[in-house]
Amino acid sequence: MKASSERALTALQNRLGYSFADASLLQQALTHRSAARDNNERLEFLGDALVGLVAARAFYECFPGEDEGVLSRLRASVVRRESLAAVARELGLSDCIILGESERKSGGKHRDSILADALEALAGAVWLDSTTEQAERVVGQWLSGALEQASPEGIIDPKTRLQEWLQARGESRPEYEVVEVSGEDHDQSFRVRCSLADRRLAAEAVGSARRRAEQLAAEAILSQLLETPNDG
Repeated sequence: MKASSERALTALQNRLGYSFADASLLQQALTHRSAARDNNERLEFLGDALVGLVAARAFYECFPGEDEGVLSRLRASVVRRESLAAVARELGLSDCIILGESERKSGGKHRDSILADALEALAGAVWLDSTTEQAERVVGQWLSGALEQASPEGIIDPKTRLQEWLQARGESRPEYEVVEVSGEDHDQSFRVRCSLADRRLAAEAVGSARRRAEQLAAEAILSQLLETPNDG
């Protein structure tokens, strides 16, 4: 276990846009369960609720004409692991997370799950350290980029969009095949091929989960289809 230096924590708080009154909450939020018994899991539980609330409120206010289903999918697009990990990277959490030796050696500070959990734990820590209003404002700023990019038109996943595109033209459904699985059990990588039998078209993609790889492969196929004249 290696604690972050005071200089690194000060720089992190500047990036977070929040200075902790109780520095121990910041340290706990950055401590993975592999490093200490007093880790960030409970703060993560609390922060998960706050992150979901911030996203839900933002979309409720931005899209007054959308129903519950659309708002739920919009929220899910922001609070999913990959999205939160991307925010954590933007905030530079990787170099401040406190990991046990095995996690540190295996590159845990770059893993989506660890980064997303740490971001949620920080949200929970800010909530305990301040007021609900201030915590919502701070977390809202962290998520501002993801919130601005999300739209009702863009929340249908690539697999669904590809299937709907093909169905509208009376063509067969796409087929997905796992071509390769690599890496350790805790950090696997999936290579998936998406094929269109009717068009003799295929694309491959790699993701940290099978579903993610399928989505990326479907997106690659869609890009090819939409670039084809008279097929858009």
